Amino acid sequence: MYAVNCDIPKTLVRHIVRWYADRAVRNPSETGAHLETREKGAALASILKDILDTPVSPELLPADSSGQIAQKTESILGAYELHDFFLYHFAKYGASPEKLRYLAKYAFANRHSDEEIDKALAVFIRRFFTQQFKRSCIPDGPKVGTISLSPRADWRMPSDASVSDWL
Repeated sequence: MYAVNCDIPKTLVRHIVRWYADRAVRNPSETGAHLETREKGAALASILKDILDTPVSPELLPADSSGQIAQKTESILGAYELHDFFLYHFAKYGASPEKLRYLAKYAFANRHSDEEIDKALAVFIRRFFTQQFKRSCIPDGPKVGTISLSPRADWRMPSDASVSDWL
């Protein structure tokens, strides 16, 4: 009953794993894995990059008989980098939907279309409010960054908050 990664955004986890994989190839001893050779570092990097290339699925559903992953959460919700961006600016600065849209279209102009940003923002806003009950009953966990959605830390929000009122 301890949420070890409750305060860590998925994009941060990806960044740390990619950083570690890059170091494993360049200088295996830097990774702390006690790898004596570049071949072992390359093998570790290959495994980590394979993990990074696997679509995120919170359901942890196994792949089908042909090796395809059935649930690809980002294809349903939108890119996690957008959701983490929205979450940061909403929770830290109280940014409105209009401000979130403006900032995201500027920040992600070369990576995501306006349509992708608008769709992900709509999903984010709806889910942020309708999924509050999950945050209300999450087990204890560490506060890692400057923002926490734990009801025992920084975040206070009723479980029945209405998204329509905020919009």
